[in-house]
Amino acid sequence: MSENRPKKMKNKQPLSDRRKFILNMARGVGLATISGFIWSAYIDEATASQLLLRPPGAIKEDDFLKTCIKCGLCVEACPYDTLLLAKPGDHKPLGTPYFVPREVPCYMCPDIPCVPVCPTGALDESSVTTDDKLDINIADMGLAIIDKESCIAFWGIQCDACYRACPILGSAITVEYIKNERTGKHAFLRPVIHADACTGCGLCEHACVTEKPAIFVLPRETATGKAGDYYIKGWDKNDEKRLENAKEIKTTTELSKESAIDSLNNNLEDLY
Repeated sequence: MSENRPKKMKNKQPLSDRRKFILNMARGVGLATISGFIWSAYIDEATASQLLLRPPGAIKEDDFLKTCIKCGLCVEACPYDTLLLAKPGDHKPLGTPYFVPREVPCYMCPDIPCVPVCPTGALDESSVTTDDKLDINIADMGLAIIDKESCIAFWGIQCDACYRACPILGSAITVEYIKNERTGKHAFLRPVIHADACTGCGLCEHACVTEKPAIFVLPRETATGKAGDYYIKGWDKNDEKRLENAKEIKTTTELSKESAIDSLNNNLEDLY
C-alpha cells in the first residue's frame, strides 16, 4: 500500500505569480466577507439599540453604551425578571440590559432595586429621586404610542385595558369620551397618552387585548418629534428660553429683492 502513496516533495516548488495572485485574492475575499459580517452585526446592533427600552434611570443611549460595564447586577436585582441581558444573536449591544414590555413589563417597584446597584452611573439614581427619596413615577424608560387604526377603542368597541393597567391611573393615560355618530347612541372611550406623565413601563402594552399590541412603548427620542428653536409657545414664558439657541437665517430670492409694495403691484399687473 505504501508503494502507491505519492512521495513527499523534499523541496516545495516556488509559487507561480498566477497562483500567488489567486491565493491573495481568495484571502482578500475571505477577509472582506468576515469584515462584512462584523459590520453587518454592528449595524444591526446600532439600529436595534435605538429601539431598546432600558431600565429606569438609564442615561442617554450613547453615554449608556460607554458607561455600562455589562455586569448584570441590575438584572439580578429585578424581582420580576423584567430585565434581560443581550446575548449573541440578539442583534443588540452585547451584555447590556433591556426589557420587552409585551413579555414582561416594568412593574414600577417603589424602591427601584435595579438602579442603586449600578456601579458606574449608567443607571442614574438622581434621575429617579425626588426630595432625597426614590420615585419611580418620574422614571423615563420610554413613551407609549397608540396605533389608532388597530386600537379597538377607536373602532367603538368598549375597551379600557390599557387605562386600567396603567400604574399612574388617570395621569399617564386618560379616557376621552366622544359620541359615536355611526350609532348615535354609544360613545367612544378613546385612550389618550400624556407624555409628561408616562414612564414607559409598558404595563399598558402588556395588557393590550389585540393580537399585536395597538399600544406600544418606544424610547422617547424615537417616539417624539422636535419643533426646533424657531417655534415657541408664546403663552409659555419658559418655552421662550429656547429662542436663545435660535440663529437667524435669511433666504434671498429674486422676488424678495423687491419691496413688498413693488412685488404686489407687479403681480397685479401680470393679472391684468
